[in-house]
Amino acid sequence: MVDLSEYVTDIVHEPTQTDSPGFDLTVATVYEVIEPGRIDFGGGELDPATTALHESHRRDPDDDYEWWTLRDGQFLVEYNESLTGDATVTLQPRTELLERGATHPTLHVDSLPRVPLSVGGAGLKLKENARVSTIVAADE
Repeated sequence: MVDLSEYVTDIVHEPTQTDSPGFDLTVATVYEVIEPGRIDFGGGELDPATTALHESHRRDPDDDYEWWTLRDGQFLVEYNESLTGDATVTLQPRTELLERGATHPTLHVDSLPRVPLSVGGAGLKLKENARVSTIVAADE
């Protein structure tokens, strides 16, 4: 079995992130898309969407970490971790995310872009450093 941690940098807490099959990735920041981007056929009119940090709060003044309260809709998640670029990995949502009515696409990546997060129903409360994604395979 491949040790996926060799492809990951900026790890938050390796024993926790490797306690199940794969390697879990943690959320650092949540963004909202506030103005649309543009995509055209040839790329000459390609413009990024305008994003803004989604507000987070401590549930208690003594808490070390903050929480995002996400309504149903689309967000962008940025991870704490980075990839080394030495392999293409399969990135998928964790079961814990899916069971709470949220998801993101399964991707094959060699770096970690901001990933679109879809939140449904009643929304989602998401804690800073929560494990939301898992790397499950690597192709060198």
